[in-house]
Amino acid sequence: MKILFIADIVGGPGRKVVRELLPGIKERNDIDFCIVNGENAAGGFGLTEEITDELFSQGIDVITSGNHIWDRKEIASYLQSEPRLLRPVNYPAENPGRGSGVYQAGNGVQVGVINLQGRVFMKEIDCPFHTVIPVIHKLKEQTNLILVDFHGEATAEKVAMGWYLDGQVAALIGTHTHVQTADERVLPGGTGYISDAGMCGGTDGVIGIKKELAIRRFITQTPNRFQPEDKNLVMMGVILTVDPQSCRTEKIERFQIPRSQAENNG
Repeated sequence: MKILFIADIVGGPGRKVVRELLPGIKERNDIDFCIVNGENAAGGFGLTEEITDELFSQGIDVITSGNHIWDRKEIASYLQSEPRLLRPVNYPAENPGRGSGVYQAGNGVQVGVINLQGRVFMKEIDCPFHTVIPVIHKLKEQTNLILVDFHGEATAEKVAMGWYLDGQVAALIGTHTHVQTADERVLPGGTGYISDAGMCGGTDGVIGIKKELAIRRFITQTPNRFQPEDKNLVMMGVILTVDPQSCRTEKIERFQIPRSQAENNG
């Protein structure tokens, strides 16, 4: 079966490129299940109920997130009521929402998804290594096909988690940095791995934000309002080929598709 993971969507420009390119990539690759990290989809920071529903309406099965899921306080009630919207599972249990779930793919296979967040250069939340194993065991009561979105800053932490979970999950996909890495591989135990899937948004900016605003903050060290970059839009992510019987990844392919491809095909 084929599983599509779409990298972090940055604001309206990111949503635009996904909206235009998603139908084509799903059709060309016979995608059975689609996950997207949406924590930056609302103006570059956080999520709203309206945008969440917009993404689901495009055929996305699960939306994962990360530290920015808390930037829009109005999403809290929706985190409680919408099981397809996940927040990192290793935030304290008192927080709204859930960090994992089991969902049915288009081919009828049950797919478990875990949203996990790192701690290196991030909030000092519960240990992801200690937290994730009981969650995996719980999901395996329903399915052995499990994917992890590991939202973290440090490459070393992500690589360590990949080896830690090799053979226990079908794939571990890194998110958060918005810079796609070139280290995709299938680990010996059958776990598909990449340190970061990248982003969906404008590549003429700084990780999806207008470059002049990002540069100004670095120079002045004072806050300013960021805006998503809207030039040279690209959709990034990975496509996993998974054996639904063994629940091992057979192939992982990263992609970067420019918006111009949608225009050329239109």
